[in-house]
Amino acid sequence: MNKAELAAEIANRTNNTKKSVEEMLQALTEVVIDTVAKGDRVTLVGFGTFERRNRNARETNNPQKPGEKIKVPAKRVPAFSPGKEFKEKVNG
Repeated sequence: MNKAELAAEIANRTNNTKKSVEEMLQALTEVVIDTVAKGDRVTLVGFGTFERRNRNARETNNPQKPGEKIKVPAKRVPAFSPGKEFKEKVNG
């Protein structure tokens, strides 16, 4: 399901226009991205938590030249942890 299909489904379930739902989804996406980028968490109870995690620097094998080592710098990455309700629904 892509963003347009998601907006259509939400509009159908909530009796809102697809246009207004698309605007809300865009706003939600922007708020989550901005909040996580600042280092804060976004928790939607039952759905999950979006957060920023730090990945340590490491040394690994170069996939293009086996045997050669390359250094991967430390960086920040976005992470999502599903909530209990989400996990239970997926697990059956």
